[in-house]
Amino acid sequence: MNCPECDAKIDVPGDATSGEIVSCPDCGADYEISKQDGSQMELKKAESIGEDWGE
Repeated sequence: MNCPECDAKIDVPGDATSGEIVSCPDCGADYEISKQDGSQMELKKAESIGEDWGE
């Protein structure tokens, strides 16, 4: 599977399931496995939630 941002190869483990986060080794972008159907899977950009320090 290739990174949508930089087209580098993302190594997704064979036992990965929907909801897991994978990272691109080249650009560091994080993606969530949104859909998995056999060997086919779709990635979506992982949401990043910032810390709320109460300010």
